[in-house]
Amino acid sequence: MTTGHVRTEPERIALYGPEFARDPQRAYARMRACGDLAPVELSPGVPATLVLGYDAALEILRDPGTFPRTSEVWEAAVGPECPVLPMMMARPNALFTNGAVHARLRSVIVDSLDRVDPVSLREYVQRHADTLIDRFAGDGKADLIGQYSRTLPLLVFNEMFGCPHDIGDKLVRGMSAIFDTVSAEEGNALLGEATGELVAYKRRKPGADVTSWMMSHPAGLDDLEMVHQLILLVGAGTEPEQNLIANGIRLLLSDERFGGDLSSGSLPVDDALDEILWTDPPMANYGTTFPRQDVDFHGYHLPAHQPVLVSYAAANTDPSRATADRKGNRAHLSYAGGPHTCPAKGHSRLIASVAIEQLLDRLPDVELAVPADRLEWRPGPFHRALTALPVTFPPVWDRP
Repeated sequence: MTTGHVRTEPERIALYGPEFARDPQRAYARMRACGDLAPVELSPGVPATLVLGYDAALEILRDPGTFPRTSEVWEAAVGPECPVLPMMMARPNALFTNGAVHARLRSVIVDSLDRVDPVSLREYVQRHADTLIDRFAGDGKADLIGQYSRTLPLLVFNEMFGCPHDIGDKLVRGMSAIFDTVSAEEGNALLGEATGELVAYKRRKPGADVTSWMMSHPAGLDDLEMVHQLILLVGAGTEPEQNLIANGIRLLLSDERFGGDLSSGSLPVDDALDEILWTDPPMANYGTTFPRQDVDFHGYHLPAHQPVLVSYAAANTDPSRATADRKGNRAHLSYAGGPHTCPAKGHSRLIASVAIEQLLDRLPDVELAVPADRLEWRPGPFHRALTALPVTFPPVWDRP
């Protein structure tokens, strides 16, 4: 851990509102004047420290002893109505625990996800993608958020987890509310209700799905533990996934380095996903930690129990780590790092790549309906998410 002269704290930069959503990289550039860390506000009156430097981020992610994932002191101070609380509050799941408890919960998730057959997963994505594309292929236009990328991960999640559609829809509505920090308290309640329903349903009707495999794991999770692991998994598997799909499509349709002639059959989808995960990750700022005690870190004084978040977007674009070619380079932090590295990053990439490939295969002449710089972004401190992705294309009535 680096210690030294502690700097005077500059003005905090807000990570909420339309200005930050429009151009977060501009905000990160301003923050870099502070060094590896910068003071921010997550919502009005909720201060935090944002980690911008790649090496500093890795140091924190790898040291849960100094930087644990939860703080009852902070939660009590902000109160239950704090709009960012549902994204940062302690939950008995693998993301917000440490040590032996974390290892036990993570083993259930890792072992169960490992049972998912990649061939079957690819088939799920292709089949559901075709179903969604069929609904708008003859229209010559679509919003690829509302009509594709938001719905597709939910359909795949429902199939992987044996989740009835009505429960899955409720899960996504609750998760979207807490990511946007709008009606977050109600969204959190909806999440708890829906995951409880899923657990009860799968206790009655187990099957060959991730939920049932988690229930039958030797770790013996009880219903409350199951609810909270499912909240974590739906959070990781729907909202960020829809953003990865949509941001990948946006890049392919707007950046000549990747687009080219999409009808040629040479679709650099993996290259585009690498670029997105380096420069515009769907989870831009997260990995929340709370120092156990006052810490001097990289020249900054970090007060005990106050939130320290990792900016994956800023750390990945740290000028000290700049790279000319990101193709095939998977050293980014978009799936976090250390003991809390995302256990489903392979599933995430497969779903996104198949979703994009299927769309471009079915609609090879698709184009953005507005210039890329006129697309609107959803406000929120944690995600990088478009409000809509309007496109046009020659109508297609029959599958190839």
